[in-house]
Amino acid sequence: MAGAPASNESVKTSEAKTRFNAAIEEAKAGGKALTDEAKLRAGEYREQARVRGEDWATDAKTKAGELAVEGKHKVSEGLSGLSRVIDENAGAIDEKLGAKYGDYARNTSRALQENAQKLDEKSLDELADETRASIRKSPVAAVGLAAVVGFFFARLFR
Repeated sequence: MAGAPASNESVKTSEAKTRFNAAIEEAKAGGKALTDEAKLRAGEYREQARVRGEDWATDAKTKAGELAVEGKHKVSEGLSGLSRVIDENAGAIDEKLGAKYGDYARNTSRALQENAQKLDEKSLDELADETRASIRKSPVAAVGLAAVVGFFFARLFR
């Protein structure tokens, strides 16, 4: 009779081990399923983010292009306005400083008007190509001009 309780205990231990191993296997399967689900969702979110990022980049490029065209037009208008002001005052310059300086003013006015017209006629790509060519031709002048423009912007926004 002493052997019966040991055998009963052995069956219970064996059954417990079997159940425990089954629970571990079930937990492993559940963990793998969760991992697979997480990877799937992460992939979906990554794809959504990529698509949204591309959409935002496209929108940003479009808006930047629109703003650049608008800025080009405003610069052209500003040059034309400055040209008109100089031209309107050329007579007064003739009277106060002499005809030679009045002619300088008129030539400057004409040059500004021509540059404004050229600016209006050219596309942004053409302007960018010309700018690159000018910088390659004379990098020191480009740096100097950038410094002067930066100085004026700093003064303007103080």
